[in-house]
Amino acid sequence: MSTGTYTPRPGAAPVGRMIAAQTALETRMLLRNGEQLLLTVIIPSLLLVLFSTVDIVTVPASKTGGADRAVDFLAPGVLALAVLSTAFTGQAIATGFERRYGVLKRLGASPLPRWALMTSKTLAVMVTEVLQITLLTAIALGLGWSPQGASTFTGVLSVLLLLALGTAAFSGLGLLMAGTLKAEATLAAANLVFLLLLVGGGVIVPLERFPDAARSVLELLPISALSDGLRAILQDGASLPWGDALTLAVWAVLGLGAAAKFFRWE
Repeated sequence: MSTGTYTPRPGAAPVGRMIAAQTALETRMLLRNGEQLLLTVIIPSLLLVLFSTVDIVTVPASKTGGADRAVDFLAPGVLALAVLSTAFTGQAIATGFERRYGVLKRLGASPLPRWALMTSKTLAVMVTEVLQITLLTAIALGLGWSPQGASTFTGVLSVLLLLALGTAAFSGLGLLMAGTLKAEATLAAANLVFLLLLVGGGVIVPLERFPDAARSVLELLPISALSDGLRAILQDGASLPWGDALTLAVWAVLGLGAAAKFFRWE
């Protein structure tokens, strides 16, 4: 008796195809979540428009003597806030509740490897960030923003590197929180951290406004390194700020390493 041919052939799909399908699903889930849209789109956009058009916060002048308009100071900080909202807050909350409801446990038992699931989540975050940054950049340009460092290829690469390091750092911290705390605790803690970093991370309020002792601590935070690094390039036209890049790299290594070690799937 001859062996028949089955079409499609039974078995798991190639890993690349599984990652692509899961990434598309994760992205749709992020964009359909009302709270996620509030964090990733509405709040950053409102902050950018409000503080750029209303004289509420006095911003420092460019270190190179360039433009000192509010939008030139605020736009890089709001871009950093967008990365924080998606890579940390949104991912922590979504993953925490997926863990609580047993979604991660079931996906972990599927043909999709666990590392591929985490890769898909990271790629979904990056896709969402591209949409965020495109929208926020368009709004900032409409408000008269003149990004200095974006006119050179080196400047663009420096911005992309900082955004990638910031995404890695916040993703690691978000997954660490989601994989160790209960879902309700993750929800409360992630939103609290978002608010605290919004105020004390140099996004809206310049770090120069804080006391020296507090400022020395705040400068070590990943949101401060990302916002200051982007501001150095896009407002001052400087080259890659290696100190800020190193700070983000350290946070990325620590966050991702701790998440890989302590993340609990159940």
